[in-house]
Amino acid sequence: MTHISAAQDVQATQKRIVRVLAAAQVLGGIGVASGAAVGALLAADLATESLSGVASAASVIGAALIAIPVSRVMNVHGRRLGLLLAYAIGILGAIMIVLGAVAGSFPIALLGLVATGGGTTAGLQSRYAATDLATPGTRGRSLSTVVWATTVGSVMGPNLASPMGNLAERVGIPRLAGPYMLTILVFVVSALMIAILLRPDPLLEARAHLARQTGQASIGPSARSSIREVFARIASIPPALLGLIAMAVGHAAMVAVMSMTPVHLQHGDASLRIIGFVISGHITGMYIASPLVGMASDRFGRRPVIIAGGVILLASFLIAGTATGHESTQLGIGLFLLGLGWSCTLIAGSTLLTESVPVDERPNVQGTADLLMGVAGASAGLLSGVVVGLGSYALLNLITTALVVPLIVLTLQDRARAARTLDGVDLETRRQEA
Repeated sequence: MTHISAAQDVQATQKRIVRVLAAAQVLGGIGVASGAAVGALLAADLATESLSGVASAASVIGAALIAIPVSRVMNVHGRRLGLLLAYAIGILGAIMIVLGAVAGSFPIALLGLVATGGGTTAGLQSRYAATDLATPGTRGRSLSTVVWATTVGSVMGPNLASPMGNLAERVGIPRLAGPYMLTILVFVVSALMIAILLRPDPLLEARAHLARQTGQASIGPSARSSIREVFARIASIPPALLGLIAMAVGHAAMVAVMSMTPVHLQHGDASLRIIGFVISGHITGMYIASPLVGMASDRFGRRPVIIAGGVILLASFLIAGTATGHESTQLGIGLFLLGLGWSCTLIAGSTLLTESVPVDERPNVQGTADLLMGVAGASAGLLSGVVVGLGSYALLNLITTALVVPLIVLTLQDRARAARTLDGVDLETRRQEA
């Protein structure tokens, strides 16, 4: 009875933690998405159009770089302090963007764009925090619930770009800096929610729970390792490596196409309102189906969902890549599917990665994985502007197709290997063996 009671207490704590993380994500999503709608346009306005892809790449680079110190803080002090650090950096970045826009300084705004990646880092690390106390059979759903919570804020964010631009102009601030004023406010509120309500800390509680189960006095943080050492550890575990590859490829493809879509629409004389609508639809696709993706991942396995995500991404490239800048409806459909495919690769890949490594190693592994995913996305964002500048938006979609096809093939191969070996056994088989 004591064991059952303890398990019930842990699950009650888990549900409350997921609710807190989800609530903070609603606001965090507004902050990230409102800037995403105008970042490329702001870069083009302060510099040149050929550097417009740098805007999305900068925040992605920031999210990648910030993931390492944040994960190290989490490893030692828990999830709460790590998330607070991420939000604090994001707030500082948004302030710098506004100041850079007022001063007409692209370098200042660029540094701010890098730092606003802290908001993205907070969101990405929150999904891992949601799995700390989850059972194997609910891990995918817990992770996807936090990802889904971003939907409300992310849909609202781009649509608030125009009214925030109007407000900015009324107070003497450049129109395209307006959305970042909103970013400052919502990041502050999200940080306060995490500081006050995220108790007990999910990672520290998970370690304490595992210590009780194993009869140990306590379980402390894992030893600090270099990025190379952590990556070597990931590479030594086939399911973990596949999860990382799925995350990285899906993210790179999404960032590349998404970051240049506002510019493609602008070439078609689309208004800021239309651009915001298309990006809003894209972000809806990223998050709206997350609970279903998580349930499918728990029910059918991680690999089938990764494959499904790859197929959806290919469909999005076909639809978006054949649309002109005047065809906003077709681009909206393509961008929605782009977000949905990303959701599948992120949720299934993250869950596969997390469950493939021991609890004490997870913060370091998760931080390194998000760094590598961010580097992949940043590289794609940087190159996307060059590709569109020298070629076309259609060519960009063709190149991203060449990234995703190998992922599907690799996942099919790994699924076959997993069926033959115990090392790659799926979650369903683990349950049967238990």
